[in-house]
Amino acid sequence: MNKPSLSSRRDPKKELKLKAESPPEAQFPDLEGKLDASEASFAIVVSRFNSFITERLLLSAVDGLLRSGAKREDLDVVRVPGAFELPLAARKLAETKKYDAIICLGCLLRGDTAHYDVIVNEVTRGIGQSAQETGVPHAFGVLTCETLEQAIDRAGLKMGNKGFEAALAAVEMASLKQAIGRQQSAAKKTKIPRSARSDNSKRVEDHKPARTASDKLSKIAPLNTKRK
Repeated sequence: MNKPSLSSRRDPKKELKLKAESPPEAQFPDLEGKLDASEASFAIVVSRFNSFITERLLLSAVDGLLRSGAKREDLDVVRVPGAFELPLAARKLAETKKYDAIICLGCLLRGDTAHYDVIVNEVTRGIGQSAQETGVPHAFGVLTCETLEQAIDRAGLKMGNKGFEAALAAVEMASLKQAIGRQQSAAKKTKIPRSARSDNSKRVEDHKPARTASDKLSKIAPLNTKRK
């Protein structure tokens, strides 16, 4: 005896119907950067250590900037010996106020000693401190991997390319900084309307204490003594 198939057992009325819905819109206006680098300049600081990986990060970072509208003449590449030198070079470039964002690229691989942990902490702290104190966005494109295979995967294979991701982050943060600057300048230009000013002046006059008769006599008394 043939058993009924699964399709014949299903009740068409009980089948679930899924509909793709758009995400809900924000109930308040938000401020965010755009992936538009047409009017921005960038500096890329790349370490020569583990150049087999860092060169791949560099090429992908440049590609990301150009795809976002950046011009080649607005891109500067600075090379340093290793990842430990990235924060100092990035800070000096940020202090020139010539660049809208700094992109830091490097690769650190764990070894047999604690050298890896020390360098990772110092590089991370230095890049973050440079961004906070100079006010220039810094994109962190430093790979911190356990093995060479992990670094290769993150330099263009299975896990994408972190150089490209750092470039897009730099573009968006540069745009966000400009948007915040325009908002602040617009807020400074706003003036208090005259109607509000007159109301405030009337309120101040209303709160002034009324003059008493003794106050008036105290001002007249010195005049009478001088006449005598």
